[in-house]
Amino acid sequence: MADPSWSVLDAPNLTYRWTQLFVEELVRNGVETFFVAPGSRSTPLTVAIARHPGANSVLHVDERGAAFAALGAARAGQGPAAWVTTSGTAVANGLPAVVEASVDGVPMLLLTADRPPELRDTGANQTIDQVKIFGDYVRWQADVPPPSGEIDPAYVLTTADQALHQTRRPPAGPVHVNCMFRKPLEPVESESSISVPAAVEEWAVGAKPYTQYPTPVPTPSGPEVEALAGKLGGTEKGLVVAGRLDTAAAADAVQRLATHLGWPLVPDLTSRLRLGTGQGAGQVPYGDLVLTSDTFREAHGPEAVLQVGGRFASKRLRLFLRDSAPEVWAVVRPDPSRIDPDHRVTHHVEADVPAFTDALIARLDDRPSATDWRTAWTTASDRAEAVVRTHADETDALTEPLVATVLSEDMPSDHALVAASSMPVRDLNRHASPTGPGGPAYANRGASGIDGTVATAAGVATGRDGPVTLLIGDLALWHDLNGLALLQDRQVVVVVVNNDGGGIFHFLPIREHDEFDPYFTTPHGRDFEDAAATFDLPYHHPESPSGLRRVYARACRSEQSALIEIQTDRAANRQVHDRLEAAVESAVEER
Repeated sequence: MADPSWSVLDAPNLTYRWTQLFVEELVRNGVETFFVAPGSRSTPLTVAIARHPGANSVLHVDERGAAFAALGAARAGQGPAAWVTTSGTAVANGLPAVVEASVDGVPMLLLTADRPPELRDTGANQTIDQVKIFGDYVRWQADVPPPSGEIDPAYVLTTADQALHQTRRPPAGPVHVNCMFRKPLEPVESESSISVPAAVEEWAVGAKPYTQYPTPVPTPSGPEVEALAGKLGGTEKGLVVAGRLDTAAAADAVQRLATHLGWPLVPDLTSRLRLGTGQGAGQVPYGDLVLTSDTFREAHGPEAVLQVGGRFASKRLRLFLRDSAPEVWAVVRPDPSRIDPDHRVTHHVEADVPAFTDALIARLDDRPSATDWRTAWTTASDRAEAVVRTHADETDALTEPLVATVLSEDMPSDHALVAASSMPVRDLNRHASPTGPGGPAYANRGASGIDGTVATAAGVATGRDGPVTLLIGDLALWHDLNGLALLQDRQVVVVVVNNDGGGIFHFLPIREHDEFDPYFTTPHGRDFEDAAATFDLPYHHPESPSGLRRVYARACRSEQSALIEIQTDRAANRQVHDRLEAAVESAVEER
């Protein structure tokens, strides 16, 4: 518990002088939450965090889950959260979350405790080589020596400042600070006096970081934008694709650009344009389903594509763009790494999205607000929506597409949505209603793993300080079952679709082979009622669409976490998707 009389320079010994300086500097730099996994070697960090009046801490017994929770908090809070762990294999457990943060550009601070140099490579207990353990997945790393009176304590402050700068600056991502500590690890009083340099004393009485780093904002060069405007300006048959966008300002900018161009806009689930927006001008929220029509695809290949933001989930859209071979395919994002698995991108503009859109609009002539090209796309999307709407209104059974539609329609406006990888993110991208009241959507689509999803949702709830709805499959929930322990102090309504195994494999060619079952279906024959009871979560098992709406509304109103389990059949789910897509194809092609 934080001590109200706490002073950053009032430390019991040299080790705690360093960790108190370090934690204080992180807090001054905007780190609000520390996700702490228990351990002995990290005691000096943990106690310094616990005593700091401005540091919020979240405790979790599983290092992997704590790391994913930090990832989720950083996604939602738009700033780095810190993950704190002890030495040894505890550090290695952070790798899956570090990979996701690195690939998807999420700022994250990895604070790991380590043995001092004299215990490395000696067979000492719980000692492994932690230096550069995360390889190229971190943006920067520091191996901090044990606290010493011979080292200026300002080193601790400047290391914290550099770490935070490296995790924030584009491309954002994880940073690893490996901290060596000698015993005693506890906050025992030392008889030795601890001198403090004048510069550190002056810093201590202030509130600003020791070294201030303004975060650079990538801005496009004038000639670069001018050239791209020349290529796009005369094109009527263009398409704007919105991938992951992290801010409402970026989403608004993309919508303005699409409107100015007069082009259709295909928004990904994580674009902040797919849900709860009232469907802006030219939006094609059902773009993935529209492209089930061969006739539509063949007649509507774009001549130019403007892809803005991070990755998008739709494989069907990606392949359509690849096969269309547009003359111009420009990717715009504040990150130099490519998003071009099919090697068709002609321009990659590393720029802040609002700054780029403003610069491009200023160089484009006014265009008609609506064209036959754009109308064709929006009309096709409206027809796809009618098929999805009919399925939701007239189906008595709980199907997986229907669950996605219901949640998007009924999710309260103060909720955020977290979609697990595999089928949940795809079903929401295809079947969610664009006119519901829901808020932003998040998904771990950097590396697209199914691990750590519950913890990620808990982190999102922490980072945004608000409730979350999580749609997850049964295997992803089994992967992160102990993540349910994180739901006690924050509201996450978990909706698990239990189809007894890997339902997505029914959509892959392996289903035609003898080895399909059980090697890929991986049936487990379990439900989650006892798991909910283990973690003191209210449990619901609706058996109809109306029942789902009732229990979901009740769970959201309760302001507590809950687990809602929906049982479906994997093989039947494939058939439902096939029928829906056939109906959409017919509707889109109707004259």
